[in-house]
Amino acid sequence: MVAVAREDDSPVDEPLRVAALADRLGYREVWAGEGPTWDAFVLAAALARVTERAALTAGPVPVSVRDPLTIARGAASVAAVTGRAVGVALGTSSKRVVEGVHGRPRTRPATVLTETAAAVRDLLHGAPGEPIVPGSTFRRRLPPPGGPLTVAAFGDRAIAAAAAHADRMLLDLVSPQQVRDLRAKLLTAAEKAGRTPPTLAAWLPAAVDPDPASLAQMLGSIAGYLTVPGYADVFVEAGFGEAVELAASGADRATLVRALPAEAAATVGLVGDAGTVRARIYAYAEAGLDEIALVPATAGDPAGERTLTALRPG
Repeated sequence: MVAVAREDDSPVDEPLRVAALADRLGYREVWAGEGPTWDAFVLAAALARVTERAALTAGPVPVSVRDPLTIARGAASVAAVTGRAVGVALGTSSKRVVEGVHGRPRTRPATVLTETAAAVRDLLHGAPGEPIVPGSTFRRRLPPPGGPLTVAAFGDRAIAAAAAHADRMLLDLVSPQQVRDLRAKLLTAAEKAGRTPPTLAAWLPAAVDPDPASLAQMLGSIAGYLTVPGYADVFVEAGFGEAVELAASGADRATLVRALPAEAAATVGLVGDAGTVRARIYAYAEAGLDEIALVPATAGDPAGERTLTALRPG
């Protein structure tokens, strides 16, 4: 799989080029991310115009800024106009995005995620002719979107929400050891919920034979995680404590990128020559990861062509 539209300094239409290339190379699914730049459902519909076969997933959508019907309706609308199966991913996002960009309160995020996941799951499977929501006189007119429900999770309560309601749980920027630990938590939570464990996937930044621009782009993505509980500990243990301290002091992204050594990108991503990256993919699989959504570096490698070609499905 390939994920597009991580928030960075790449051209705003870069996701379209990445998706078109991924589809031509045989990647089976493209994720349309959501952030301050792109609406995930609009981007997913646009991606369908430049691809032919790939399934589509929109999100993760921040649950604090959209109600369950809006989310399910968005997925069904994209499926209706594209003729593709469309999945939807949910997440709590961050205070910086929810409050700083949307101007909405990010209160009780784990509870809102759990409630939204339960409601969206029901809404995604409703048939035409049924009430659009229980008790409503409005009837469903669009078929179900046909794709999976994904919940992005890291903390225990979010993992419990994924285990109870999702078809797939999503991780982001994780090491193989984190995958191992989080999969164990997922299995325990699914057993407690009485469900088959969801598929476990991760968005991983990727760059095969990266040049300095590609590495800087990847380090810029990592910089945003240096103050996130759990992630900060991983980077400290990996020897990048100075950058973590700088982030905690409020340093800007450019300062953090300069403070992070190139090796930091390989801690939570796929970096190196093709053989090294494939070995790293195997390490993630051994740790319990079922699916990888590549987030290719595009700086110095337009559309991520070098990386996506080297790692194309065999």
